[in-house]
Amino acid sequence: MINFSADFLENFLAVVRKYMQLRGGLTQKDLSEMTGVGISTMSRFLNLKTASVDEQLVANIIATLNIPLHEVIDGVAEDSTDTFKRLVFFYKEQMPTKQTASIPQQEAPPVQEDRRKTTATINIAGKKQTMSFGEPDNTGSVTKGPDLTLRDKLQTLSPRQKAYIGDFLDLEIADRDLIVDLGDAIFRYVRSRNVNF
Repeated sequence: MINFSADFLENFLAVVRKYMQLRGGLTQKDLSEMTGVGISTMSRFLNLKTASVDEQLVANIIATLNIPLHEVIDGVAEDSTDTFKRLVFFYKEQMPTKQTASIPQQEAPPVQEDRRKTTATINIAGKKQTMSFGEPDNTGSVTKGPDLTLRDKLQTLSPRQKAYIGDFLDLEIADRDLIVDLGDAIFRYVRSRNVNF
């Protein structure tokens, strides 16, 4: 059994309403159909007319609306966190078999980048190669990575890269440090072999 804080349900329902709006202004009926839960059950739950928190329904809603765990995890007791995460991931794994096509996926707007044509000479196993990158820049200005805000940089990530960041952020601090150390070692190795990006 998962233990929740006393004010979990009120806070959770506020998050659910927010994500119902973000996913295209879903109604209780829409959410009921998407989760496979009866409309009356969903209505009682969303209107705080239940005596206790139904952990199965909570996990199902989180998975269906694709609510990030960091939005709700504070209301879960520390000794129940792992169980709660496993339950949510169980429902997420079931998602392909559910009707989820009606959730509009919010995609980042395309980022306009000005690029300059650049060449690089790389040395791989004693052989030098010249490679061209980018396109000619007709405006004379270049949007450089460091000039972009963090939000702009995050919007340029692919869905796979965004999922990796989410997984990375869900790790414990020591595990994050391990991944950073491994990545740093890989960058040093590639640079030591005279491969320039």
